[in-house]
Amino acid sequence: MDSFITKDGKRLRRGYTTGSCAAAASKAAALMLLTGRELETVWLMTPRGIGLTLAVAGTARGEDFVSCGIVKDSGDDPDVTNGMTVYARVEKIPEPHAVLIDGGEGIGRVTKPGLDQPVGAAAINSTPRRMITEALLEVMEDCGYHGGLSVVISAPAGAELAKKTFNPRLGIVGGLSILGTTGIVEPMSDEAVVETIRTELSMRAADGRKSVLFVPGNYGADYVRGELGIDPETAVTVSNFIGDAFSLAAEAGFSSALLVGHIGKLIKVAGGIFNTHSRYGDCRAEIFAAHAGMCGASAEAVRRIMDSAMTDDMLSILEEDGLRGPVMDSVMERMEFHLAHQKTVGTMRTGAVTFSNVYGILGRTPSADEILEEIRKES
Repeated sequence: MDSFITKDGKRLRRGYTTGSCAAAASKAAALMLLTGRELETVWLMTPRGIGLTLAVAGTARGEDFVSCGIVKDSGDDPDVTNGMTVYARVEKIPEPHAVLIDGGEGIGRVTKPGLDQPVGAAAINSTPRRMITEALLEVMEDCGYHGGLSVVISAPAGAELAKKTFNPRLGIVGGLSILGTTGIVEPMSDEAVVETIRTELSMRAADGRKSVLFVPGNYGADYVRGELGIDPETAVTVSNFIGDAFSLAAEAGFSSALLVGHIGKLIKVAGGIFNTHSRYGDCRAEIFAAHAGMCGASAEAVRRIMDSAMTDDMLSILEEDGLRGPVMDSVMERMEFHLAHQKTVGTMRTGAVTFSNVYGILGRTPSADEILEEIRKES
């Protein structure tokens, strides 16, 4: 695919989603079934408005069906499904103008409520289903065919690849999901991470949960397991997207949300920074220095904090001056303020717990313990 974006000064090639593969394979198989012709390529218009001409692979014919595949190309995005072949097996059915879609080998099944598809359905999301349906209806009209078509999507490598995805955690068993809202893969897409958070929250909300636990990554998950005694599978991993996670939790109807994470990331929240990736700002030393100054630290201590690269070093300086406790109290107060005053959280209660690998727990916002107890009960 010769379509590129520029991100952080790098020219990156776009790819196309498993949903585009499934729709293109379905269209190619339907055309070959209804016309009797062989196809080497098939053209597909994606919801993004980018047209794709894709090579058809692995065609097989039977008396009443055609099956063919499309190889997934993720472009410069590090996707586990890159190079995988998605197949579509299309056959005629008597129902006029009907399109029936199901999943076969390597396609997961939904076992928990709150996902894009109902429990028991193949994990082929709404947009790919619409793309497949529109492609087949178009072929049926062009060929003057008045019956219906049944299509089974499969990915023989899917069961093994799914172990490297969030699917087992989401309750999608037996294989991969067929995904994509635009049909196009944007390299290193922030949108994909946010959509994963949204999906996990929807699943928990559908399960009746009212409180949600957020962790940025492995540090938070390890702390939740080791120090709080909570299964880290209970938590939703939010990476750098802390603001988005709280907003989505409120949108999903949660009554409370608790963030547990290492001070190196959460200190930024005390400065009102809700995407904690360094490209959006790295003011860890500035925030610590400001709170140290307010708590009576000497000018020399403030300068040393500003010259420090790691938050544990900053904490060590505060510890020397007997100010770690007061400074962390001040930091947690601002953290609570910024979490609670996001416009998008509404009346949802918010809290945070932060820790250091050297000093252990550093601080909790006032509502943290109460929210934590609610999470324990619901778990």
